Amino acid sequence: MSAHHHDHSHGHAHGGHSHGHHSHGMGNEKRVMLAMWLTGGFMVLEAVGGVVSGSLALLADAGHMLTDTGALMLAFVATRLARRPADEARSYGYARAEILAAFANGIVMIGVVLWIAVEAVGRIMEPAPVMGTPMLVIAVAGLMVNIVAFRLLHGGENNLNMRGAALHVMGDMLGSVAAIAAAGIIIATGYTIADPILSVLVALLILKSAVGITKESAHILMEGTPEGIDGEAIAEDLMGNVPGVCNVHHVHAWSLGSTRAVATLHAQLETNTDSATALAKIKARLADKFAIGHATVQIEEEECPDHAEAPHQH
Repeated sequence: MSAHHHDHSHGHAHGGHSHGHHSHGMGNEKRVMLAMWLTGGFMVLEAVGGVVSGSLALLADAGHMLTDTGALMLAFVATRLARRPADEARSYGYARAEILAAFANGIVMIGVVLWIAVEAVGRIMEPAPVMGTPMLVIAVAGLMVNIVAFRLLHGGENNLNMRGAALHVMGDMLGSVAAIAAAGIIIATGYTIADPILSVLVALLILKSAVGITKESAHILMEGTPEGIDGEAIAEDLMGNVPGVCNVHHVHAWSLGSTRAVATLHAQLETNTDSATALAKIKARLADKFAIGHATVQIEEEECPDHAEAPHQH
């Protein structure tokens, strides 16, 4: 009965804790959600416009909007997941789903870039007719949509996810500007070759973000060490800042998702050091200094070598 009661109170406390966070995260979530529907909805319109007007630059910009909608979806999912109460069995699974989606997204976008490049080369060799006016109208509307989305995301709180999403939308503004420029050139001079040339510029923007996403997600999927975390540095830091720890080895750190760092390590303690206290201090230090939220620490019973006994006097 007491166990049940304890469990209940823990759940209740957690609910209370996440409640404050809930209202806080909601603003961000709503913003990302709105920006996602805006860019996603407009992307469809832009793709149709690209086909109708014969403009490759519009299609490329729609492709870029697709990367944005994908990035915003990931930001939305991550914001949602960050709010979930800890549940070991599941939090591992969800965090990785976000990374898998990012990886797939990156690979698909690299494919889109290749398609745009091949298509553009064909059109530079043999220019195709492009309707400048509808192209201009849609490109300007696209720029407006991006400005609204950017304002939405910029008003949110500043975390990595929101920053990443806002960066995508900024890149997308450049895509719209390129399409506007191409349309302007075509209306003014009739040189439809401006369209494939500027579509290649937009494709390069997509390539940059796609390669970035793919590399980052592949690094996490390969259990790579999170950025700014280095095993040697962790060992040095713990030995220097946690009293009684004389040796730290077998440090492994990796990420579950874009924001969840995990580590395992072995720590050797000096004689007379209370292992429970040392363990708590090690975990607190890892969380504060390296943002490692979950650490598995193995305390080794062997005594420290003599030369490490010296600091014990202080």
